[in-house]
Amino acid sequence: MTTVRLYHADSFARAFTARVLAHSTWRDRPAVVLDQTGFYPEAGGQGADHGVLGGVPIIDVQHDDAGAIHHVVEAGHERPAIGAEVAGAIDWPRRRVHMALHTGQHVLSAALVKEANAATQSARLGENACTIDVARDPIPEAELARAEDLANAVIDDDLAIRAWFPEAGELATLPLRREPKVDDNVRVLAIGDFDYSPCGGTHCARTGQIGSIRILGTERYKGLTRITFVAGARARAELAARDRIVRGLASAFTCGPAELPPAVDKLRRDLQATREALRDQTRQLAALVAASLASGTDGAVIATVDGDAELARAVASRLVELGRDALLAAPGAEGTAVVMMRAAGSALDCGGLLGAIAKASGGRGGGRPDRAEGRVPAGIDWPAAVAAAIAARA
Repeated sequence: MTTVRLYHADSFARAFTARVLAHSTWRDRPAVVLDQTGFYPEAGGQGADHGVLGGVPIIDVQHDDAGAIHHVVEAGHERPAIGAEVAGAIDWPRRRVHMALHTGQHVLSAALVKEANAATQSARLGENACTIDVARDPIPEAELARAEDLANAVIDDDLAIRAWFPEAGELATLPLRREPKVDDNVRVLAIGDFDYSPCGGTHCARTGQIGSIRILGTERYKGLTRITFVAGARARAELAARDRIVRGLASAFTCGPAELPPAVDKLRRDLQATREALRDQTRQLAALVAASLASGTDGAVIATVDGDAELARAVASRLVELGRDALLAAPGAEGTAVVMMRAAGSALDCGGLLGAIAKASGGRGGGRPDRAEGRVPAGIDWPAAVAAAIAARA
């Protein structure tokens, strides 16, 4: 039971009529098989068309190995009767986006071969992200930029696009970018003389209909490079979204968009200077607190510090410099931060002691014998908790 694919002849046809050959199921969902269809089934990384068939919403379209195309009906709707003649209408905005993305992928894949020697292994045109996996890792940014520029130059040239089923003799003469996945009835897509490749999808009629192509980023993927890109309406939407972000930041910085880089650089320098000043003040405060805690006592310093974990670390470090073990707690809204450090020559096992305290109090933490950190419940009697843990380990 083979379905004639009308979109092979005309990707721009938005409506068609067909006869229902059978009721079927696809992954336990009700579907119908037609004698011919304008709906594109999911294949080759391109998503399926959606639309309406005989007044019934079609939410997915898939094909089987026998050549039948299954039109999945939205749940709760009755399928058109077998033998009935039905009218089909394509969700055109969705199809138009897919056409631009798919044609754009062909153009970008060819450009990546020409400018980056990166052959496409697979491509996926997802609902949110479009990717091309190429057989090269890594790819220099300069080569990616040249490939993107070449792809957009092809769009600007508004080359004619042709899709057809060449005879075997003609097929053998065509400079295909990749080998066909089938042995017969090979459909070829020609983008001017820029690219020839086998493909059964829906495409634009001219490259100018793609609009534009933009590479958004790359990542390493199973020994390949995965390139994320947008084209057509999605490229415009991406540009608009980024423009809103840039204008919002410019407004926040009270400057023009072009002045954002120096404004952000100044903010970064100011933040770095502030952090350095805060570190200096923290070190000075830590020295004063450590001197106060160490005065008039011998042995380990077991104390509560009014501040955060960073101040507790600084105080503990200073106490160690003074030759004292430091067992400090810093109460906070989310519990009590604990920092333990031992001085040179000390036998204190910081990690073991904190582990015992955490277990007894329901806290968490641990570390090495010379240093440990963690968090225990708020309101804990820190000196009593330390004394109990030391006694239990004695």
